[in-house]
This record gives sequence, C-alpha cells and structure tokens, in this order.
Amino acid sequence: MKELVSRPELCEDCSRCERVCPQNAIRVINGVPVHCLHCAEDRAPCKAVCPEDAIVEVDGAIIINEDDCIGCGLCKDACPIGAIYINESGIAKKCNLCIDKEVPLCVAACPTEALKTDSTDVLSGKRDRIAKELERVKLIMKY
Repeated sequence: MKELVSRPELCEDCSRCERVCPQNAIRVINGVPVHCLHCAEDRAPCKAVCPEDAIVEVDGAIIINEDDCIGCGLCKDACPIGAIYINESGIAKKCNLCIDKEVPLCVAACPTEALKTDSTDVLSGKRDRIAKELERVKLIMKY
C-alpha cells in the first residue's frame, strides 16, 4: 500500500515537490508540505460526497476517475485540508500518489526527505523521541 507522509521539520521550502507534481496537487505553505492525506476509504469525505462515484481507492490511494468526474466541486468543498481543486477543464484534481510510478515524483524530488512513502520509520523515530522525553520528565519529577 502506498502512502505519502510529510515531515515538516525537514522541509526547506524549496518547492521542488510543487514543481514536479503532474497533478499540481502539493503546496508548501510556511515550510509545511500540504497534500491529500488519502483518508481511509470508508472515511474519505471527498469519496462520500461524490454523486458519480468518481472517487475510488486503488492500493491505498484515493484517486479521482477523471472520466466519471462531472466537476461539481462537492469533493473540493468536503476536503478538510483543501487538497482538491477544479482545473480549467472543470475536472477535480488531487494527488494520486503517482500510481503509475514506483515512487511519487514529489518524494523523489525532495532533497531533505521531508516527503516519504512509508510512515513506519517516521513513526518509530517520533516514538523514540517521545520515549526519551518522557524518561527525561520522569527524572525531573523525582527531584
């Protein structure tokens, strides 16, 4: 299953990810890469509101079937982070995790690895930092 995970603390705001995205679906705002979170299929607001069932899940990616999209904009309005836009042809567009490629182009272009395709190492690093901080707090509380 593909995924896209951002680590804002590593982002240098170089905008390479924005420039290489074929869907024009990632923005760096104040050093934070903003992109579709590819919500779980049963909880994706965009999918739930689409009257044409044009939004589907493919290998963990929530994608828009452009042939079925009528450009009504309901998905755009439903997205809690604003990751969907309507293009000049009236079709909804969003990140599709570059499903036709092994690695999303934004991930390959990122010089600092602020974008990753696997949350496992990101989460384990955060767990380690939290555990160390809790240990430090525990020591302080003893005194």
